[in-house]
Amino acid sequence: MANKKSSKKRIRQTARKTDVNTKAASKVKTVLRKAREAIATQTEVASSVKNATAALQKAANRGLLHKKTAARKTSRLAKQANKTAAAK
Repeated sequence: MANKKSSKKRIRQTARKTDVNTKAASKVKTVLRKAREAIATQTEVASSVKNATAALQKAANRGLLHKKTAARKTSRLAKQANKTAAAK
């Protein structure tokens, strides 16, 4: 257990940031899953891909994901969506 005032404060800050980051990461994963499901079922593909792209960019800007990781995931999602749209 921390004894100093500053260490106690850092523990509180870390706990708060961990909660925020965990919720944000969970939201990104959920949006990606919904986008993949929409692509698979061909329902509301454009809006779900747009939402997923926005969520990925937001996560990258906040430092939750690396910029290139977000770009790669966005690219692969768009590629999937275009592939299924072309197959129609």
